Amino acid sequence: MTSALYLPEENIDMIAATSVLQQQAADIRTRTINWASYMQSQMISEEDYKAISALDKSRASYLAENSSQVVKTLLNLVSHLSKDSTIQYILVLLDDLLQEDRSRVDLFHETAGKLKQCIWGPFLNLLNRQDGFIVNMSSRILAKFACWGRETMPKSDLNFYLQFLKDQLASNGLAYLQEMAQLAKRTQTIIVHTHGQHGKDKDHHGHQYSPTLAQLQQQHELAERANESYREVGSSSDHQQQDGKCVIPNNEYIQSVARCLQMMLRVDEYRFAFVGVDGISTLIRILSTRVNFQVQYQLIFCLWVLTFNPLLAAKMNKFSVIPILADILSDCAKEKVTRIILAVFRNLIEKPEDSSVAKDHCIAMVQCKVLKQLSILEQRRFDDEDITADVEYLSEKLQNSVQDLSSFDEYATEVRSGRLEWSPVHKSAKFWRENAQRLNEKNYELLRILVHLLETSKDAIILSVACFDIGEYVRHYPRGKHVLEQLGGKQIVMQHLGHEDPNVRYEALLAVQKLMVHNWEYLGKQLEKENENQKQGAAPITGKA
Repeated sequence: MTSALYLPEENIDMIAATSVLQQQAADIRTRTINWASYMQSQMISEEDYKAISALDKSRASYLAENSSQVVKTLLNLVSHLSKDSTIQYILVLLDDLLQEDRSRVDLFHETAGKLKQCIWGPFLNLLNRQDGFIVNMSSRILAKFACWGRETMPKSDLNFYLQFLKDQLASNGLAYLQEMAQLAKRTQTIIVHTHGQHGKDKDHHGHQYSPTLAQLQQQHELAERANESYREVGSSSDHQQQDGKCVIPNNEYIQSVARCLQMMLRVDEYRFAFVGVDGISTLIRILSTRVNFQVQYQLIFCLWVLTFNPLLAAKMNKFSVIPILADILSDCAKEKVTRIILAVFRNLIEKPEDSSVAKDHCIAMVQCKVLKQLSILEQRRFDDEDITADVEYLSEKLQNSVQDLSSFDEYATEVRSGRLEWSPVHKSAKFWRENAQRLNEKNYELLRILVHLLETSKDAIILSVACFDIGEYVRHYPRGKHVLEQLGGKQIVMQHLGHEDPNVRYEALLAVQKLMVHNWEYLGKQLEKENENQKQGAAPITGKA
């Protein structure tokens, strides 16, 4: 497969060796299946019985001499047997065959073709099973068939499979949020309960009393201990500690799902299909929650391999990849997560064919405080030379972009990032006098983003800054009021007059005032100008008189 991305394997299979899927596979290998009973009940043919029995005894030698029969038998068994434990065993056997020798993938493709059997169908059907092991082991085998051989997965099957992987990740992200909500609710219940007990306590005279500071502290410690014990119960198996906080895993198979995606996205044909099912948005959505560092690494790895395609690298930050990865970079303590984020950032600068896109990415990184993180990383020593090289490369590129950065470039990047803050450019009257009209560029792109942020953001600072900017636009651009009304922005600004945050209310009020009085101010300036002209014209006449 010429389009496959040949990258170091990063020992991904070693990473997966501790996952739930691999632990279960180790147990399943020890099973003994009574194939004779299947043959006696005519559930399998005598030919398939002999083949599977021989495979159990001497796998390599039998496969070498009877490759066609092995492929035929395994496809027959997977297609026609239904008992979970037996299907599990067959899938582990098949996966082991592929893992031992990748060239067997082509053997399966070629033999299935000669037998006129579909190699994809049986395993795609198993993705609908209820048993989690069967679903995820089938997915793993499909990824190997799709990536390790010369044949690519047909388009219709590919879209179905990538949608499956995306949905698995999405449901895992939802499961994570639900578990976090349950944890928070349980903690709150404990605190309310302990406070409630003291609230009802009375002394021996029957008088109700308020707890002292020491007693309140004791209640807090009790609640914390209860919460910690709950965390400890959850931290067994694959629950992990990260930055001193408990990280609840999204799903026991999420590493396996991510591993399949890591394999698939090495192949260029599959990347556009993944983008077509809105896969990047799903990756970003999950990375914006607090997943454990292993899943974090795997999903960022997926973004990294996507950025090897110049077209995708150019479009990547439209999904807010840079802000999300910048946040993770500032928080992460794991070297491998740092390394893969830096590698994504480097690709976002190196791979786009349009230099202006690379420049925009540099500005976005500066806006997201990546330079500060690079300066911190420069003080550390890394065994991995790639990290040091990437830090040096990125530092140089970002420093150069800062020197070329105009105030409007800085402003536009901040607005596009959706992370408005009270940076100096907003409060500069000179900036607005010179640049207000530039918010009309690209079909009012920046103005539309400001209106969208007002409509969707919950952050009080973002809302305040957006109201202020819209007010300044209207104040400095004569047709600003009309444009804003056309975009539906006036009504949205007015809705924030009743916002719960006083700062948002204040900035919304100022913006509305600028909207309302704008025409009067403009008219006033015109009248002043006319009066001055009249006075200048009258002066010589007075002199002659």
